[in-house]
Amino acid sequence: MLDSSLVTRILFQDFASWSITLFYLLGYTAIGVFMHGVYVQVRKYRRGKPFAMASLKAGVQRMLKDLSSHRTLVRRDRSAGRAHGLIFFGFVLLFIGTATITLEYDILAPLFGWRFWHGDFYLWFSLVLDLAGVGLIAGLLFMMVRRGWIKPPKLDYARPDRSPEDPDYNRSDYKREDWAFLWTLIIIGITGYVLEAVRLVWLADQPEVWSVRFWSPVGAVLAHGMQGLGMGADAAAMLRSGLWWFHGLLALTFIALIPYSKVKHIFTAPTSLMLRDPLAGRRLPKVPEEQKSAGYQYITDFKWKELLHLDACTKCGRCHEACPANAVSAPLSPRDVILSLREFANQALEAKTLPEEAKLDVHGKGPGQVFMETLWSCRTCLACVEICPVAVEHVPIIVQMRRKLVEDGNMEPLLEKTLQTIHKTGNSFGESKRKRASWAKDLPFTIKDARKELVDLLWFVGDYASFDPRNQKVTRGFARLMNQAGVDFGLLFEGELNAGNDVRRVGEEGLYEFLATANITSLADCEFNSVVTTDPHSYNTIRNEYPDFGGEFEIQHYTTLVRELLQQGRLRLRKTLDCRVTFHDPCHLGRYNRGFDAPRDILQMLGCELVEMERNRDNSFCCGAGGGRIWIPDPPGTEKPSQNRMHEAARIEGLQVFVVSCPKDLTMYEDALKTAGYEGKFVVRELIELIEECVEYDEPAALSLQA
Repeated sequence: MLDSSLVTRILFQDFASWSITLFYLLGYTAIGVFMHGVYVQVRKYRRGKPFAMASLKAGVQRMLKDLSSHRTLVRRDRSAGRAHGLIFFGFVLLFIGTATITLEYDILAPLFGWRFWHGDFYLWFSLVLDLAGVGLIAGLLFMMVRRGWIKPPKLDYARPDRSPEDPDYNRSDYKREDWAFLWTLIIIGITGYVLEAVRLVWLADQPEVWSVRFWSPVGAVLAHGMQGLGMGADAAAMLRSGLWWFHGLLALTFIALIPYSKVKHIFTAPTSLMLRDPLAGRRLPKVPEEQKSAGYQYITDFKWKELLHLDACTKCGRCHEACPANAVSAPLSPRDVILSLREFANQALEAKTLPEEAKLDVHGKGPGQVFMETLWSCRTCLACVEICPVAVEHVPIIVQMRRKLVEDGNMEPLLEKTLQTIHKTGNSFGESKRKRASWAKDLPFTIKDARKELVDLLWFVGDYASFDPRNQKVTRGFARLMNQAGVDFGLLFEGELNAGNDVRRVGEEGLYEFLATANITSLADCEFNSVVTTDPHSYNTIRNEYPDFGGEFEIQHYTTLVRELLQQGRLRLRKTLDCRVTFHDPCHLGRYNRGFDAPRDILQMLGCELVEMERNRDNSFCCGAGGGRIWIPDPPGTEKPSQNRMHEAARIEGLQVFVVSCPKDLTMYEDALKTAGYEGKFVVRELIELIEECVEYDEPAALSLQA
């Protein structure tokens, strides 16, 4: 029977004392290089602005849940996410194993004489780490095949915001870094198994080693293979000696270079997940009173959390793939914005002393700087933030930089004129405030003025629903539906101003605060129970941003209200629709506020056959109007996101109706239907129009789908 204390592994077996000393000297040197790198990174982050985390406990819990489930990595790229899971959990287990050995050899045994790395513990330890190594290598091999042979477009680092003659256009260094990372880890893993095997061959005559060899199954199989090829104990001992040093030095080099390379994401990515703002982009930050400039001009204007976000980016390209601006060849890739800023931050903030202020400016055409055209290409649709597996918050960063552009007047003339119009008239159409409710004149009933009498529901209409002629028809339709259902509702009439959602995302924070404060005052002066709106953009800012300015109101999008009215029987259907439809999720209702189900439930109630487009729900494609882009002309001859979306819809066989539930979507897609060449093949309709066709009115409805 074996003595369990002998069933172990002697780390430095047959090593001379000088070689052990040398190894520890190299090990401490590697740790020193690592710690210096950590110091440089921490110093870099400290040069950013302060950031106060809302709840450390909640952040840690969320981070642990994300890491353990890998849910942010498997979304929309299941194979890569699973492969990363093998790498991650394999690496973690191997790290824990290494730390466990260090705990005994370098701390507990020398100080207290405690030893536990033997017997059953050692055997199970060997088995678990052997399997962990298999997972690690399998995941790495898949990633190598993916990069080397599958080559998904999102892993191509070609920049849409630079030309080949620009000094920072070529990012081949990133590809070399990616391959170096993969090869280093896989060589460490493979040489570890070979070391395990040659040790077994070398000590095959010792029962406490050979009889338990299959607790290290991979090493045991390799050992039998080596013996089959004629390797004996002496040859195994020689191979072990050289391979041991190669494996050890490579591992120490890997550790030393962690803070200086892509490998740092093993620390920055979990921290980024921990610091994630659940409302990132949905709720933009106010400008602190002590801040001189409205937005970010210098890299030192960034919060330290945002500097860490830059380092957390793993260049996976998911944001690049999801971005509607990039899809239509605009000079924007969210990934490249983050990488440019990271390169800039590393250059400017890792030095011992900060460079002069002019060299800290992140705006411009120089290396690492972000072009004005790039920032204005963003639709603030939140697709990048939503899909990022490491919680990088691209949109808030872009808006902060836009604030500086707006402050300096660096914007499209039409956008500048629109902002001036909104400031002057309170709406983007330049109409008199008295005309805001003109759409209601032809209704056969009177709508209450919520400023003068109590109402149950206050309807915040929004600019496009109030002033755009095509949308006014839909607005009247919703009024008829609420009247038919007996809803006690009213309007602010000329007391309503533009809600400011897109004004804020353009970067005009001063105008936004004026609009938000005015609307909050108007709402606070009324007596009502809750707010409803047909505009997802207004819905988002009233729900998520007005509370920061003292305006907390219960608000819902019209789709949830109408679904409830249908379910309660307050709206009765006189018929159902036998038609094939697809539904476009508005960014501000769907991705921003998770309002996916109500519109689909209504379509089901109406008897429609709903066929989803490939990009739907949280992966819905932006119409292109967000972030103020509806006020910025697209370059002539370029495809618009709305046209790209029409092409996607047209691939649905037998499609009859493209359904929207946002005034801006109706405007964008009716135009895109014509310009994309699908007019006559299917129609674009607001969901309210379909509901009206089916609802039983006390008086016949004047609207029909066929009309």
